[in-house]
Amino acid sequence: MTDIIVKNRLETTLPLSASGSEARVGPGRSFGRMLSEAVGETERLRRAADAAVGDLAAGRNVSIHKTMIAMEKASISFKLMMQVRNKVVSAYQEIMRMQV
Repeated sequence: MTDIIVKNRLETTLPLSASGSEARVGPGRSFGRMLSEAVGETERLRRAADAAVGDLAAGRNVSIHKTMIAMEKASISFKLMMQVRNKVVSAYQEIMRMQV
């Protein structure tokens, strides 16, 4: 049986410095690019879950456990992206309310 490894999305996108207090972003790595990569990963997980469900429905040799895990990974990734979107929209609205 394979081990399930759960990675914290924030740790992989914004690694902590040696002191553990500051996040560092490499040169050429913008917020937009990181967001685009996260959306791409979410889409990849969704496609993998769809393929797993299709294989299970077609009667191919796929375990229901792996199918459910793929579906949950896609669901959790989508929920995370929705929360990020909500925070970005909230921050944008707050900025627009500022007086110049």
